[in-house]
Amino acid sequence: MKIRSYEVRDREDLINLIAKFRVRLAELKAIDKEINLKDAEEELDYYLNKKFPIFIAEDLDGILIGYHVCRVEDDVVWSESLYVLPEMRRKGIGSALYEKGENLVEQLGGETLYNWVHPNNDISIPFLKKRGYDVLNLIEVRKKRANEKFTQVINVGKHKFNY
Repeated sequence: MKIRSYEVRDREDLINLIAKFRVRLAELKAIDKEINLKDAEEELDYYLNKKFPIFIAEDLDGILIGYHVCRVEDDVVWSESLYVLPEMRRKGIGSALYEKGENLVEQLGGETLYNWVHPNNDISIPFLKKRGYDVLNLIEVRKKRANEKFTQVINVGKHKFNY
């Protein structure tokens, strides 16, 4: 496996990975979503236009197997999206990609890589906890979207929220 920065030759393969990631995020909210390459291409173009650092994981044959996009705003670095193909997980690929983001934080003089995580993301939460992340300081509260289905209730302090 090799971890490196995004190159133009990665475009089509990365669009496919972004589209798969978006389907996975929809699944977390019990929303059925089809692969949408046009939306994924627009997302990649947004990242590139904003000059977000993009790190790529490729296997020994040069096939893209994961990516990590970091968003840099002033002196804060956010893990915008981190995705590894399901069949390639639990092999250190996500950790290697994430480490690139943490290194970027250090280079910029920061202390932590910030994350937004769905509360039912049973892949990302244990991954982050293992890396020492455990401070929760924000929640997103909004009205239900038309196609959302609540699957659980989340307690935040003394308050219950449908999720």
